Amino acid sequence: MGRCPPLRGYAQGVDGGVKAVAMGSVRAGEDGAVPYGRPLRVALDGDGTMIAKARQLAAGFLARMQADHGLHVSQRALDLTQLVVSELVTNARKYAPGPTLLDLRITGATVEVAVWDSDPVLPVARAADAGRVGQHGLEIVMAVAQSLEVHREPVGKRITARIALADDPGALTGRPPQ
Repeated sequence: MGRCPPLRGYAQGVDGGVKAVAMGSVRAGEDGAVPYGRPLRVALDGDGTMIAKARQLAAGFLARMQADHGLHVSQRALDLTQLVVSELVTNARKYAPGPTLLDLRITGATVEVAVWDSDPVLPVARAADAGRVGQHGLEIVMAVAQSLEVHREPVGKRITARIALADDPGALTGRPPQ
């Protein structure tokens, strides 16, 4: 079994595999944008239901940002966020032993999806091959995300994808968190 890195705010999943922890403080992202509201951090156990649970948590997170902060989230952004969460969590479950950590936050005009797993091997996108069955997850994420970063951690790795919230990124509206 892999071990979770010592990250504050994460809780090991029990009774159903998921425990969400809303964080009380937020910091500006690397681009200086201050996140809306609280990020959602979730530890997912390695059972077969964690992928569907992660998609549901992502949809609920975006709905909460809309309701609590008046933030516009396009249907396309909702769909792509669930797709990216599904692909990244699936890869973590398939290739890494132990728990998976999912972190969602709104930063500027994007939703940031970060997934940590215990496998230190960094993923590599394969050359496009329409005849290949499976192993297209990273290609899909790269195609739909505004950016994708992969970082080795002291234990495992963290993959972060950013997805535009609006079909027209200039149309982002909402009030900042209080």
